[in-house]
Amino acid sequence: MVDQETLERAASLIREGGLVAFPTETVYGLGASALDAAAVERIYQAKGRPRRSPIIVHVDSLGMARGLALRWPEAAEALGRRFWPGPLTLVVPKRAVIPDVVTAGLGTVGLRMPAHPLALALIRAAGVPIAAPSANRFTRLSPTTAEHVREGLGGAADLILDGGPTTVGIESTVLSLAGAGPRLLRPGMVSRQEIEALIGPVEEAGRIEDSLEEAHPAPGLHRRHYSPVTPLLLVDGGALPSGGCGAYLWIRRPGQAATVVAMPGEAAAYAAALYETLHRIDRAGLDWIAVEQPPAAPEWAAIRDRLRRAASPA
Repeated sequence: MVDQETLERAASLIREGGLVAFPTETVYGLGASALDAAAVERIYQAKGRPRRSPIIVHVDSLGMARGLALRWPEAAEALGRRFWPGPLTLVVPKRAVIPDVVTAGLGTVGLRMPAHPLALALIRAAGVPIAAPSANRFTRLSPTTAEHVREGLGGAADLILDGGPTTVGIESTVLSLAGAGPRLLRPGMVSRQEIEALIGPVEEAGRIEDSLEEAHPAPGLHRRHYSPVTPLLLVDGGALPSGGCGAYLWIRRPGQAATVVAMPGEAAAYAAALYETLHRIDRAGLDWIAVEQPPAAPEWAAIRDRLRRAASPA
């Protein structure tokens, strides 16, 4: 775990334009001061991330979030009070203090208050909001442990804070409040149904075109994302590839493969285990990873989204 001296060193690095990898409850992030355009540019370079993909800004309070928003709707206040700290990102019009490099040139910014004590302590010690995408190379599996960060990014981070394994395990829900009505841009473990119970109807964004030029309204919308190096395919009814040596992740229908993993049958537990399981299997040098299609129930929407992108061709 992280002592006070290490935390203060991390905060100093953030203030001075450095990059610090740190845990949140979702995945580990690669953070820089959200007010420092040059530092945020280093994030894009370290990850090989396209400039059209905006970066979420992490805050330590509703007050910090309000100070970064040009407009803070009543729905944002209600959602922040209910779900923060937690895995919900709110997209709102931004103030000019947030550099355009953070938001891919858009006039909006995604704000989130993480529910990991070390993440909150880092933001408070640094005294600035922290821009942080997942701490991995672009399109690859998000890290859920400090070791995943070391394996994926090597020395790209000036410091890695080890806060243990993450608990939610997949990236946050992203909800836009910048238009005429609430719009769900990326599903997560805060469900559309939970949001609607608080603020009323929410529009589903559907599949957003993966343009090579235009900025995306939220991170994580590329056709291929969250992918292991080993080819991943989604299967039904235990119908596994006939050739090669592979792994099979299943919930309801077991099958035979070189590596077989029975995944949790409850959505939150499945999400918490997914990336760790894929990281472990990816190290084995297999020919393929087959994953049984998760249930179509609403609570599985985020998991289905991540697996669909992980299985998409480049």
